[in-house]
Amino acid sequence: MPHQFTASYAKDSIDLFRYYKKLAERAMAQCSEESLFTTIDAESNSIAIIVKHMAGNMRSRWRDFLTTDGEKPDRNRDTEFEDPPKTRATLMEMWERGWKYVFDALEPLTDADLGRTVTIRTEPHSVMQAINRQIAHYAHHVGQIVFLAKHLTAKATGKWESLSVPRGQSKQFAADVAAGRKSQR
Repeated sequence: MPHQFTASYAKDSIDLFRYYKKLAERAMAQCSEESLFTTIDAESNSIAIIVKHMAGNMRSRWRDFLTTDGEKPDRNRDTEFEDPPKTRATLMEMWERGWKYVFDALEPLTDADLGRTVTIRTEPHSVMQAINRQIAHYAHHVGQIVFLAKHLTAKATGKWESLSVPRGQSKQFAADVAAGRKSQR
């Protein structure tokens, strides 16, 4: 996704969410089906569990975003860490449903909405604070997904297509960006 200059926080936040969504998708696409459900130790989550948790969080936080508390009474967070979906297709359906909540809530917002008050676990947040909180949360989990995908894929196949600037290619990447052949994001 090419970087686009904007002075709109609402637009930039949507662009950041789309960037993190795509980053995780590019990582998961390199994983075997088995790797999506693999844990690296007893205390770690699989990619599938991370996706299930993120989708549950997205449903809770973004459904009726401006009018209800971001921690919905029908959310059972603990179950998000149990019984992952069984197939890549089911996992990706869950992923897309979660992101639909995000974008359906954000796309109608204007910068004038950023100072409005919403609650998360009864604590007041400005809309901008709530967005920042979720950007940080999702970036954290996307980083976990990328780490696991890279680790498990490289271990299984010895191959990994870099999602950013490949090692040893910083100068060429900078030249490509300057020439307009690549995006910085």
